[in-house]
Amino acid sequence: MAVTSESTTVWNGTLFEGSGDVALDSSKLATFPVNWKARSEGAAGTTNPEELLAAAHSSCFSMALSLGLAQAGTPAESIQTTAAVTFEAGKGVLGSHLLVSARVPGLGEEAFEALAEDAKKNCPISQALAGIPITIEAELA
Repeated sequence: MAVTSESTTVWNGTLFEGSGDVALDSSKLATFPVNWKARSEGAAGTTNPEELLAAAHSSCFSMALSLGLAQAGTPAESIQTTAAVTFEAGKGVLGSHLLVSARVPGLGEEAFEALAEDAKKNCPISQALAGIPITIEAELA
């Protein structure tokens, strides 16, 4: 069964002076302010498309790694993934870097790194981001 998720952004004003709000419509969990300054310079209290993309990538990767570890017979006790998505004005999204730490009893570092690499390659968000470099640092906790 396919699931379609929705978010809506209402933007007011020009790109540089304007701002907007992005709402998570499907879950109804939150509405976040968004503006150009947060995107191009960073700003506390305001999000940007790349932060939202990083949230999607880190959660998707963690789910894919959890599945791969369980299928290998070594389910994780915990997985922590940070995705750092880099944006540069005039160039766009330059890449996503995954920083992963997991507690997986009975699994060696080499096997873990291979499963993490597979999850990076095959998680649906990584596949959607195929046009940018995706790098990974993965270690057992």
